[in-house]
Amino acid sequence: MSKSKKKLLAWNELPIGGYITEPGNAREYRTGDWREGKKPVIKEGKCNNCLLCWIYCPEGAIEREEKGVKINYFYCKGCGICSKECPAKAIEMEEE
Repeated sequence: MSKSKKKLLAWNELPIGGYITEPGNAREYRTGDWREGKKPVIKEGKCNNCLLCWIYCPEGAIEREEKGVKINYFYCKGCGICSKECPAKAIEMEEE
């Protein structure tokens, strides 16, 4: 089945135990839709480009750019780990 015609499974259609049936399948789901309340915002003047936020992000929602990082809210679940690990305090959790 082609990728454009591939049926995405609902939560109740997933195999028991959450088996990963193929690599990279999480990229097909908007996991950022799970975020409630707060989202991380980068204060660019404070960021020293240490990349600790990028390393610690469990969802891979922080993307490297030529001059720093950006947050891909498509995947960010708002866990706040990036904010807690940032030594420069350049990431603040803000109300959505």
